[in-house]
Amino acid sequence: MTNDYRIILAPNPSLLTGAGTNTIVVGSQSTGATIIDPAEDNLEYLATIIQEGQARGGIRRILITHGHPDHIGGAASLRAQLDVPILAFSRQGVPFADEEITDGTTFPAGDDSLRAIYTSGHRFDHLCFLLEKQRTLFAGDLLASSSTVVIPPPPEGDLLDYMNSLHRMQSLDIVEIVPAHGQIITNPQEMLASYILHRQMREQQILALLSSTPQGMDIHTIVQVIYAATDTRLHKLARLSVTAHLHKLEREGTVKQVNSKQDGQPDYWVLV
Repeated sequence: MTNDYRIILAPNPSLLTGAGTNTIVVGSQSTGATIIDPAEDNLEYLATIIQEGQARGGIRRILITHGHPDHIGGAASLRAQLDVPILAFSRQGVPFADEEITDGTTFPAGDDSLRAIYTSGHRFDHLCFLLEKQRTLFAGDLLASSSTVVIPPPPEGDLLDYMNSLHRMQSLDIVEIVPAHGQIITNPQEMLASYILHRQMREQQILALLSSTPQGMDIHTIVQVIYAATDTRLHKLARLSVTAHLHKLEREGTVKQVNSKQDGQPDYWVLV
């Protein structure tokens, strides 16, 4: 079967999820169906997933890209209805998972196979799943079609790991990317390159600011300067991104954090 998957949009629109989370049903009568990221405990939505799975020989397993709430919200309820296992990278990330998945694990999907790829960065437990013959990447929150992805600082996320994950995806022969949020990406290499370039440009902005301020600068001020033209409602997310960049640069030995000597004052960051 060509294009052997269906996207079912979860009813969980928000500032972070956009129109909602793309839930994937993949497989055929010969192997049964696999579900990726059942996102919401909503009866009508779960019934649609089950119906699509039945048309493909019945649902055999539930895969989780990572443990954020908008990717796991319907998993336990779906498992209870179907008595099928939930699989994730780690129980640290998804405590109710039945089994843990290692990098490279494969699952049958019709006349194709679905391969788990560990892509840490957005979260420590993040997986993508590659439909190998069709060369379709179910990317979770590695990318989105119309915006950047928030990378939290350690221990939840790690920007250096995230950049390495993007570079790893560049080495694969992919013809399309199905993100968890947004439309199908039909220019995968161009999109991966633009994501890498965006992070590199943001990093250069931060370094330029710190270079012009030898005494250092706190994160709040960095956000105010770099995101001056951005809706202030998004500054909380921007702060996460800036913090992730600073921790990456710290790991690379480029910047360091200096504790403020004044009570109640934020720590600041300086070039090494």
